[in-house]
Amino acid sequence: QVPLVESGGGLVQPGDSLRLSCADSGRTFSSYTRGWFRQAPGKERDFVAAISRNGGMTDYADSVKGRFTISRDNAKNTVYLQMNSLNPEDTAVYYCGASVRYGLRGSEAYNYWGQGTQVTVSS
Repeated sequence: QVPLVESGGGLVQPGDSLRLSCADSGRTFSSYTRGWFRQAPGKERDFVAAISRNGGMTDYADSVKGRFTISRDNAKNTVYLQMNSLNPEDTAVYYCGASVRYGLRGSEAYNYWGQGTQVTVSS
């Protein structure tokens, strides 16, 4: 069973917005740091954003700072990624993950992953 389930991806035009969701499945990760990563074809899985377990701290990659917002609702066991002002360079499969530590941007720090959701930005 996949422990995390992403949704909300799709095909949008440059300048549009999308909100991705990541729900816990089978167990809760409310005590974990949660992160979003993305992977474009032929490239590595890159850090996008992270949020601490109580939501008090957030971290963003420079490429998305000011455009994307990560949030979480522990009562709903769900993490969100609000993406505004999307551009073609944001096209990728977006993955959410759970980590026992905060402040590490490498994907190897995340122990649990979802199956990913495709985001395509194209005119």
